[in-house]
Amino acid sequence: MRSAEMTQEQPPQSPDPFVQAQSTLMYREAGASPALAAQQLAANAGAASALGTLLRTRKPRAVITIARGSSDHAATFARYLIETELGVLTASLAPSIGSLYDVEIDLAGVVCLAISQSGKSPDLLRAVETAKAGGAFVIAMINAGSSPMHHIADAVLPVMAGPELSVAATKSFILSLAGATQLVAAWRQDTALAAALADLPGLLQQAWQLDWSAAVAALQPAHNLFVVGRGLGFGVAQEAALKFKETCGLHAEAFSSAEVQHGPMALVKPGFPVLAFTQNDPTSAGVTELAARFAACGATLLLAGGAAQGATMLESIAAHPVVEPILMIQSFYRMAAQLSRARGLDPDRPPHLNKITRTL
Repeated sequence: MRSAEMTQEQPPQSPDPFVQAQSTLMYREAGASPALAAQQLAANAGAASALGTLLRTRKPRAVITIARGSSDHAATFARYLIETELGVLTASLAPSIGSLYDVEIDLAGVVCLAISQSGKSPDLLRAVETAKAGGAFVIAMINAGSSPMHHIADAVLPVMAGPELSVAATKSFILSLAGATQLVAAWRQDTALAAALADLPGLLQQAWQLDWSAAVAALQPAHNLFVVGRGLGFGVAQEAALKFKETCGLHAEAFSSAEVQHGPMALVKPGFPVLAFTQNDPTSAGVTELAARFAACGATLLLAGGAAQGATMLESIAAHPVVEPILMIQSFYRMAAQLSRARGLDPDRPPHLNKITRTL
């Protein structure tokens, strides 16, 4: 009788992680991106147009970016965007050059693009001060309404994501990509890219609805994985790898599809997970070819964009090649919140992390 009673008194089933995810700040904040992007693009249209005119007049010899964390991944996207769309050399300036080494750099004729959630981190502020002292024209993309960086910059393009309470940045990253794209479209006077941006809010909403549950099932038992992209998709791969670490307790490394074929490829064994992003541009063929190679090695391959035999295809939306990576990271965020809950974690409260990091 006791055995029968014990059999009947089973513990309640755990709540569905897909339902649990919907109550997280990460999920709700990422889901707000479409409406916020529409507001941002409309509000910044005049400022972006004026900056585009100014930059065409100045003809900068180079662009440097200054950022940390997710904002630095947005800077990676901006670097590829500026170089491919405008042919202007772009590189990341290490904040420690100003904050620790106290080196003066000749940046006359250079544009500095600083991207920050808070605009308060001491090392970023010191780096921006160093850039300005060296002669750079500073454009700041800041999410906070007012910050010390506002007072240093020559021009500000507000990110306008609003307060972001989850430690894991989502909507601010997406709006940083949108802001960089709006700036470049205005600088180049690219009507096709401007038209694609006009469609972005609606496409983001569609991307949010895509079903990436196959990735949750594949990655729930994982410990390590590669995240692969190239060109405009590489910054998105970097961001996805960071979110796997922050919210899912997964050791994920981001690689360019060109670089991963060197030493890192030796780690790929049957069942090794790989998430690959590819947008419809000249990098697509190489990423797809590499994806097929991963599959041939027995990897558990998840592919967003393109197609490869042996891959689990994740739904994606065909759009302008610059816009496609933005849509993919929106779909990814929804999946990451679900995966975090499926692994018994809280994506809003990663261990050992704070929202604002005050690095020196």
